[in-house]
Amino acid sequence: MRGEWEDLLPSERTLCTRLRISRPTLRAVLTQLEREKVISPVENKKRRILAAASTEKPVASSRLIALLTPVPAQLMPPFVLFWVDALRELLAEAGYQLEVHASAHCFTAKPAGGLKKLTQRVQAAAWVMFRSTPVMQHWFAEQGVPVIVAGSCAEDLDVASVDIDYRATCRHAAGMLKQKGHQRIALLLPDSSHGGDSESEHGFHEALSGTTATPFVLRHHEGTSQLIDCLDEALRRKPAPTAFLVARSIHTLTVITHLLRMGHRLPRDFAVVSRDDDAFLDHVVPRITRYAADPAKFAKRLSKLVLELAQTGRTSTKPVRLMPDLKRGETV
Repeated sequence: MRGEWEDLLPSERTLCTRLRISRPTLRAVLTQLEREKVISPVENKKRRILAAASTEKPVASSRLIALLTPVPAQLMPPFVLFWVDALRELLAEAGYQLEVHASAHCFTAKPAGGLKKLTQRVQAAAWVMFRSTPVMQHWFAEQGVPVIVAGSCAEDLDVASVDIDYRATCRHAAGMLKQKGHQRIALLLPDSSHGGDSESEHGFHEALSGTTATPFVLRHHEGTSQLIDCLDEALRRKPAPTAFLVARSIHTLTVITHLLRMGHRLPRDFAVVSRDDDAFLDHVVPRITRYAADPAKFAKRLSKLVLELAQTGRTSTKPVRLMPDLKRGETV
């Protein structure tokens, strides 16, 4: 860096013009250089050059991997608990410690303040985000904080991620229901900004596009009463859907018990498929048709990216997607 500028960096406007980059991109780079002690924080609108920048990205010396989640362990779905435990073991074998941070403050509409305090307090070699929002993902990318997304990324973001292939799953499920003769098929999704739910909707429409079937996308709030209201509204339609593809396993349980309470028979009156799987579904009668992923495989693919990022400071940003297996039941 001292080869062109001796002591002080030019203004941000000059740098943007010289380097032909946007102001947000420039500031993300400057923030990273401040972290690496190459330049000083801004003083009187100027930044002083402290040391020559290395051509190699420094490798973090910390042996800590931090998992950021909106809920504590006791509220995590069983599938998530399984892959978190498996991830902890895999990281321990490589000499790293996994530390879980449940922080609802970081999952608000404006998470920057909470994320800044947390990442400054916890000096992790790499972060893993579970159920992260696009705003959070953009913050990590702009700040240059090493992160892997356990889930799907925003479409305009180039960050490493591991997730279930929800697009392919819902494409397969909708096609299966169409083959069973259903012409009005509904996809029930929580009203959230999670990338996996967006991918589910894309796959659902891809399967039914150009066919005679009519797709419905029903978004609902997380609460049981709100889900039932959404379901009742769909059933009052003329004609109503005859098949439901439900995104969350716990919501699948609500849908099935509500339909049975109303006197309907499955699959005679309605077909129900769960996009997700959980252990408690094994105890539901009739057996629910659903898609099941292997948490051990999920943890293995995730740990590979996390260790690569922690040890080298970089990793492939190509999304890793795992296709779950279809578990045939009695609801289709």
